[in-house]
Amino acid sequence: MASALINNAIASARPKFAIFMKYAKVELAPPKLSEIPQIKSGIGKLLSTAKSGAWKNQTVKEATLNTLVGMEVLFWFYIGECIGKRHFVGYDV
Repeated sequence: MASALINNAIASARPKFAIFMKYAKVELAPPKLSEIPQIKSGIGKLLSTAKSGAWKNQTVKEATLNTLVGMEVLFWFYIGECIGKRHFVGYDV
């Protein structure tokens, strides 16, 4: 009974895991040397948008999404700092 249940769970999880691995190889890979010009142009576009004030013309949905992404980056930074310090108590960021 238990072995059949485990075998069914493994059989149903295998295609989902394959899809996960397909996207993980692409999304979690570090940038390649050929992608550096795209990164530079993206940073330049971001700076020009900030200087020109075009960020004020975003929709509420875009602004909310950008805020959530910024908060996620900040939270992962703090989590990484805590992991590097190896404890939470008495931690000053």
